[in-house]
Amino acid sequence: MATSTIPVLIVDDNPSNLKLARFALEGEGYEVRTAPDGEAALTILNEFRPRLILMDLQLPGVDGLELTRRLKDDPATSGIVIVAVTAFAMSGDRERSKRAGCDGYLTKPIDPILLPAQVAQYLAAAAAPAAPKTPHAQATASQEPED
Repeated sequence: MATSTIPVLIVDDNPSNLKLARFALEGEGYEVRTAPDGEAALTILNEFRPRLILMDLQLPGVDGLELTRRLKDDPATSGIVIVAVTAFAMSGDRERSKRAGCDGYLTKPIDPILLPAQVAQYLAAAAAPAAPKTPHAQATASQEPED
């Protein structure tokens, strides 16, 4: 998979999750930065502009949903694809993450073999031109890439 060093930010407070996801993505050529919390992510975003953020929802301090809202409300970062990642997949989490502005949703544990393809799928979906507003296009536009 040719990624042309696509920049990705992983925000997760679990060092093992950061290491695993970083390893999986760097192995496929992604340029990866990591942040253990929302404040560190904001600092990194001052100098690094990822095309995609893997955002843990359960973060210390500013949680992943609030950070996503802030990023989507800011014109400088609103175009970044944000994929929610959570170990505690509760009923309604997918909907809450979508309302906050997340473009996708993955559950932990992350599969390091599948993760690069999942990231590529979310990036491709975000880059696809908007479909015409026909009944069929509206029905398929709401479908997310498979998790």
